[in-house]
Amino acid sequence: MSQHAAQENHRPRVVVLGGGFGGMAAVKHLRNADVDVLLIDRRSYTTFQPLLYQVATGGLNPGDVTFALRAFTSRYDNADFLRATVTGVDTTEQQVELEGLDPVPYDFLVVSVGVTANFFGIEGAQENARPIYTRQDAITVRDRIFTSIENAAQARSGKRETSVVVVGGGPTGVEMAGALAELRNGAVPVAFRTLGIDQVHIVLVEMLDHVLSPFAPNLQEYAARELRERGVDVRLGTSVQQVTPDAVVVKRPDGEQETIPSVMTVWATGITAGPVVGSWGLPTGKGGAIEVQPDLSVKGLPNVFAAGDVAGAGLPQVAQPAIQGGKHAAQQIKHLLAGEPTTKFSYFDKGTMATIGRSDAVVQLPVGVKLRGSIGWLSWLGLHLIELMGGRNRVAAMVNLATRYYSWPRSVNVVVGDPAE
Repeated sequence: MSQHAAQENHRPRVVVLGGGFGGMAAVKHLRNADVDVLLIDRRSYTTFQPLLYQVATGGLNPGDVTFALRAFTSRYDNADFLRATVTGVDTTEQQVELEGLDPVPYDFLVVSVGVTANFFGIEGAQENARPIYTRQDAITVRDRIFTSIENAAQARSGKRETSVVVVGGGPTGVEMAGALAELRNGAVPVAFRTLGIDQVHIVLVEMLDHVLSPFAPNLQEYAARELRERGVDVRLGTSVQQVTPDAVVVKRPDGEQETIPSVMTVWATGITAGPVVGSWGLPTGKGGAIEVQPDLSVKGLPNVFAAGDVAGAGLPQVAQPAIQGGKHAAQQIKHLLAGEPTTKFSYFDKGTMATIGRSDAVVQLPVGVKLRGSIGWLSWLGLHLIELMGGRNRVAAMVNLATRYYSWPRSVNVVVGDPAE
């Protein structure tokens, strides 16, 4: 037992930073431990990031993919929640420093604060492109896209065309481009009768010569082909040179530069640890990630653990490594409390998937099983509905997606947004 627990005669306190997949997994798997758990996040809710692109394209309400963290911790008798912004970690005094609040002491610490977009120093990208990592990001993208289509339909500023550029051919970029193509192909002819679908352009820019790098080559080719059949202008082997408020300058495979008009540039490539993490006094390495030992403890700090993308463990940057990492960190804390040695973290790959559009997705499982088309889409849909937090969210998302599926495009079922400034 540490000095805090001994001096104050209370159960050991485990502080968990970050209410994402990893942080919640740690809290959940400490529910039966003889500890007090405090979850800290600067937002009062967690966001199911894999479905944020559905919010950004009007398929789901923001509330469908968010869940109150206080409601989450209320499920466990030994857990509580604090909404606060972390400003530092004092590993000598073993306390977390908070903005405007007293420091919070800890006996064990789990850091799972996620990451942010990496703009790779590309001129204008951070100022003019928008990632989709938060609820507010998705709402901003949604409102700007719908406003641009509305403006094109009304020929405001004398323009009857609009274009959205998605940068990055990973799962997020492919899913975003596919959903936008579905929106363009289905909603525009029904709701915007003065606007042809050929006047709404969806461009996907990928620096590599294929999309969906984690997938097998045949699934990569299938995804690119399906996107093109849906009218997406897929630009492979194309790198972004500059992003302006109304265009993206790219370098084509032939070495020539091209300027692509863009009312909304969605940034779906590259992540990095938030710069604030580097100021917390924890050892960091490549990409600002926290350096960890094989058991996920932070180097030189055996009672501090890191899980998820913020931990420099070299794992895929998806939900499962964060969930498994958070669970493993909780298990190591139990080992230490019992006076047992910690164990090495071993990631179990459960597969990966990406949806391309209505009734179409690709799924790759570690046992060599590959699915595509409608059966892949049903697998994707079922998993995502199960993984959503809260029964209300599952029902709301299922109703919204089912209504859109069965009524589309006979009726346009999109979530209403506000005009973008």
